Amino acid sequence: MGMVDTVGLILHPQRDSKVAVETIVGWAAGRGGQVLGLPEEIGRIDCSAVAVGPEVLASKSDLLVSLGGDGTMLRCMRMARGRTTPVLGVNLGRLGFLAEIDVDQLQGALTSIDQHRYQVEPRMAVTARLPDGRELTAFNDISVVRIPGDGLAAIEVLVEGCPFVRYTADAVIVATSTGSTAYSFSAGGPIVSPTVEGYLVVPAAAHSSFNRAIMLSASEAVTLSLLPTCGELAVEVDGIVEARLTSGDRLEVTASRAAAQVVRLGETTFYERARRKLRVSGSAEADGMP
Repeated sequence: MGMVDTVGLILHPQRDSKVAVETIVGWAAGRGGQVLGLPEEIGRIDCSAVAVGPEVLASKSDLLVSLGGDGTMLRCMRMARGRTTPVLGVNLGRLGFLAEIDVDQLQGALTSIDQHRYQVEPRMAVTARLPDGRELTAFNDISVVRIPGDGLAAIEVLVEGCPFVRYTADAVIVATSTGSTAYSFSAGGPIVSPTVEGYLVVPAAAHSSFNRAIMLSASEAVTLSLLPTCGELAVEVDGIVEARLTSGDRLEVTASRAAAQVVRLGETTFYERARRKLRVSGSAEADGMP
């Protein structure tokens, strides 16, 4: 018996996903299954997918499929957070780190998953507790970022309640291993395998004598405490502004192991995708060039 009776869709807000959706709907119809989608997303496409709310989509789907890029995949992973539902990333357009396949591979991928011929890669998340008690979860990163025209991010980093370092910077980024190739990387952070259960604290454009990243265990909690000299900061969750903080506020961050399960079919590896997207290459000396 196949494992996939209900497929849930998450669509990119602009990219053309009609061919991919039709492929999924046709595959499901051929085996008596159904396809679910969010009303505002599948409403743009003439298809037989059933419109449901986010909670029903997450709870009823045997497989969640992200059609888009990394941003869409991150949104899909946040929807699947805390569940064992596998998440398949389908790339529409530019090469992303998180997507596993392209549209022309979709039919075969669905059949492989239905026949249990796939693996899952657990992905860690980070959750930040705001001063008002709200919690925000990210699979790439949670960042506190200076607002143009306001002061710098002046932040004390406490690990397990113990003061460790103070940064003055344009931003301080708390990134998962998955997010090590995103904002963290652009700020000078290391590339980390997404299978590593740990997370990074990275200053961006630091004005401090100590400007190095910190690597923490998933079992360690970190607190970002905004110092009196700190300007107003935006809190970005996977690149989306969700809140603002002022001096005296504290952001408490913890890690969640295996918060989402990403489908891997063995088509490419993380290092192949990183090499292509980040244009990783050797030095002229290492390559034997004069």
